[in-house]
Amino acid sequence: MFYRPAIFTPFPSLVAAESMRHGGVSPAPYSSLNLGTNTDDDPAHVRENRQRFCTALGFQPEQLMLSRQVHGDQVLRVTGPGQAEGFDALITDQPGILLAVSVADCTPILVFDQKNKGMAAIHAGWRGTAAGIVAKTLHAMAEQFGSAGADCWAYVGTCIDECSFAVGPEVALAFSADFKRLDAAKGQFLVDLKKANLAQLLDFGLPAAQIEVSPYSTVLHQERYFSHRREGGVTGRMLAVIGSRKYEV
Repeated sequence: MFYRPAIFTPFPSLVAAESMRHGGVSPAPYSSLNLGTNTDDDPAHVRENRQRFCTALGFQPEQLMLSRQVHGDQVLRVTGPGQAEGFDALITDQPGILLAVSVADCTPILVFDQKNKGMAAIHAGWRGTAAGIVAKTLHAMAEQFGSAGADCWAYVGTCIDECSFAVGPEVALAFSADFKRLDAAKGQFLVDLKKANLAQLLDFGLPAAQIEVSPYSTVLHQERYFSHRREGGVTGRMLAVIGSRKYEV
C-alpha cells in the first residue's frame, strides 16, 4: 500500500509515506489505490482509499492538508488540515496535520527539520523543479521555523525516470547541463528530475547522508506506481505525506 522512507526511521513520532497503487477499491483504469480526486474515478472509491491509507498510517482523512497543485513554486505555511488552492509546497511545524502532495510522474519531496520540528511536502514537476521550488520551500522553512540544512532530513520520491522523460527544446532550456543529456537516437533531451531536486537540497546544506532518493520509476515500475505519461493521462494518483503525531521530547 505504501513505502515508508527509511531516512526518517530515527524519528518515531514522524509519519512519512509514499503510496503505491495496490490496496484500494478502485476499478481499472484507476486500480486500485487511487487517492486523487482530480480523476474520473468514483468519489466514493477515492474516499474509501484515503480512509484505508490514512488509517494504516495512524491518521484520519480529516487530518489531511492538500492543495490544488498548479505546477508552480508557491509555498503555503499550514496551521490546520483542509484544502488550499494554487500551492505546490506545504510547510508546517504543527503536529496532527498530514501534509500531502498528489503525484503520478512529478517528483514528491518530503523534508523534516528534526531540531525545529518543521515539515514540508513538495510537488515538483518540471516547471516547479526548474523554478527552484525545493530551494524556495527550504528558505521558507528557514524564515518561518529557523531551519538549517544540517538539521534537515529529506526524501526525494518516486517519479518519472531520466530515461523515460524525453522533452522538447522548450523544456530542455529550463535545465542546466548538469540535469539533462541529449539522446541522439531520439533527437530529444532527457531530464533527470530526481538529480535536479537533490541538488537543491544539497545546495541548502543538507548532508548527503541525510537524504534518501527513491530508486524506483513511475514509468518503469508500473506494477507499483501510477504514471500519467505511460497511461495516457487516464490513471490514478498517489500521495506522498508527512506529519507528526506529537513532538518528540
